[in-house]
Amino acid sequence: MYDIPKVKLGNSDIEITRFMSGGNPLCGNAHFTKEMGNDMREYFTAEQVVQYLQDVQAHGINTLQARGDFHRVLHWRELFIREGGQLHFIAQTASEMHDIFSNIRVIAAAGAEAIYHHGSRTDNLWLDGRIDEVEDYLKCMRDTGVQVGIASHIPEVMEYVEDKGWDVDFYMTCFYNLNKSKRESALVDPFNAGAMEEFHEDDPPKMIRFINQTDKQCLAFKFLAASRRCKTQEDVREAFEYVFANIKPGDATIAGMFPKYVDQIRLNVEHTLAAIAKVEEEGRAVAADD
Repeated sequence: MYDIPKVKLGNSDIEITRFMSGGNPLCGNAHFTKEMGNDMREYFTAEQVVQYLQDVQAHGINTLQARGDFHRVLHWRELFIREGGQLHFIAQTASEMHDIFSNIRVIAAAGAEAIYHHGSRTDNLWLDGRIDEVEDYLKCMRDTGVQVGIASHIPEVMEYVEDKGWDVDFYMTCFYNLNKSKRESALVDPFNAGAMEEFHEDDPPKMIRFINQTDKQCLAFKFLAASRRCKTQEDVREAFEYVFANIKPGDATIAGMFPKYVDQIRLNVEHTLAAIAKVEEEGRAVAADD
């Protein structure tokens, strides 16, 4: 097992690894091509998901971030726990549910230590001028006793939440703004199969500025641009170095993994350890120069 550095989750005493597994591939949400999504759905049977979570844990990752839908993730997680699995759970609200307040309560009852408001839904409400509706969902999360978070692809949304002083413990910060116009996740609206998504290279610095201006914990995701920065392992290494060099020491990272063809779990853990070590070494060098 690898020894991945840990940080406290939000304002709790729960220690999470600075690299954790995302859940999109488990549900076939590739954010890349329809063919990749279909391949993921065929690969990740219930049994294979349980095996994947066991492999994640065996490599030293101690946290799963995934959506809180009862017919997939909560079910798979239950099967994993029955076999002795132990992963902390950071859950996303499932925006297709009729009653999100009920969804939040179910997720909390199922054992999530943290819940955050779905980023695409956050952004659509922002673009509609209805962002303040999100605060009621955050209050519901707080009432359940979990750590409270909000996700967004739009840095200005996070800045608004900061300025308003909303009661949140952490931010889910996407490196790429996929919501420059309204869109739904393919898992929320399967009929659109996901709008054509654009990953612009000028997006990460904008979210990085927010990450470094807030005192609150940020969990950085899509720093691999949903496979677009994964053509070679050198590309992947550079992406890990970039994210860890540009987040705070108390922040963490998330990436979905699809190990059908390549042992992405092991490789990504090794990239994490190397990137963190490089940041620490550069920090010591700067301190020595001072």
